[in-house]
Amino acid sequence: MDKRSFIKNISLLGLVTVPGTNELDSWLSKFEDKSPKELADDESFWEGIRKGYRIKPDYINLENGYYCFLPQETLENYISHIREVNYQGSYYMRTVQWDNKKAMAAKLAAVAGCTTDELIITRNTTESLDLVIGGIHWQQGDEAVMAEQDYGAMLDMFKHVAKRYGVLNRIVSVPNHPASDEEIVEIYAKALTPKTKLLMIGHMINITGHILPVRKICDMAHSKGVKVMVDGAHAFAHIKFSIPDLHCDFYGASLHKWLSVPLGAGILYVNKESIASVWPLIADSDTRKDDDIYRLNHIGTHPVATDLTIADAVDFYNKVGVERKEARLRFLQQYWTSKVRNLPRVIVNTPEDPARCCGIANVGIKDMKPAVLAETLFTKYKIYTVAIDYANVHGCRITPNIYTTPKELDQLVKALKELGA
Repeated sequence: MDKRSFIKNISLLGLVTVPGTNELDSWLSKFEDKSPKELADDESFWEGIRKGYRIKPDYINLENGYYCFLPQETLENYISHIREVNYQGSYYMRTVQWDNKKAMAAKLAAVAGCTTDELIITRNTTESLDLVIGGIHWQQGDEAVMAEQDYGAMLDMFKHVAKRYGVLNRIVSVPNHPASDEEIVEIYAKALTPKTKLLMIGHMINITGHILPVRKICDMAHSKGVKVMVDGAHAFAHIKFSIPDLHCDFYGASLHKWLSVPLGAGILYVNKESIASVWPLIADSDTRKDDDIYRLNHIGTHPVATDLTIADAVDFYNKVGVERKEARLRFLQQYWTSKVRNLPRVIVNTPEDPARCCGIANVGIKDMKPAVLAETLFTKYKIYTVAIDYANVHGCRITPNIYTTPKELDQLVKALKELGA
């Protein structure tokens, strides 16, 4: 089999016919005439999707935000890719590995709405964004702006460059319940100075699910000559958007979250004008041009079967439907938050406006430590979540997935009502 045939027949189309694939296609075809809004609360439709997952019965998993495990269709394809790479061995690694990785990046670029020469596959959001933070041409006296609600790994990297280069980090705080987009834009605008070189913002704040007005923030920052890096770990394949429409310079995301790719894959988008401004994390051949994004993508030998499974995950995502998924996740979040938001001792740390959030929300109980709440939810009610207790957010992050049912969320509502009584 020659190189081109291997790519066409094996890597892009899958190695086997996965049990259940045809059943899913048939199931989806029955609902083609219904809009995403109509299907958002149609339990008969989502029960069919749920059957494609192997769900552990010991507890209700409401912590999909860390890792959205794979539906069986994608999992079986992943296992098949592992077997085939193992079968081909070094032949695969030395012949078609990189062509296939570029093909997978092209699939992701289509989801992201960007060109193929602006996006590469990394291993996770942390690698993507830390590559940018560490690769900027910093000089002593430069400044960076970020929020205390941003992800800890990136905040740590900013601390590192502060020590290494003498960069001043200015940290703002994003309110859980802003009055308007302009309030948020102004918070960042006030922190920028003529010395600011980079602004980091979250597309969807990981601890609350708060969706920020990214484009407005980017336009404001650019008017002041500041580049913007966006943490999209929880937005990519969660809500529908096009990265170029955000007007950002850099965008990083993990694929093991809302796209349900196996662990070990992420993306880094760099607009064409900014590629040459970043040093690579690991040195690549000096034959590449400065504006070639693949000069930033040298990471050495890595689990290539994960890369191959990206195509399967994207196909599953597209089959379920981008708009359908977003509508369902938003429905699930509003289903439970609307039942507890006005209870006296229950604190919802996520905006009520549907435009400012989607599937993720954060909830706390007055005078109860988040760690205690998480432990109680798990031991007493068999609900698995994660405790958040910093940056003006004190509660448990609740992250359902498309297989989650309202009946499972009823258990969460019951628990919160009892604990908040």
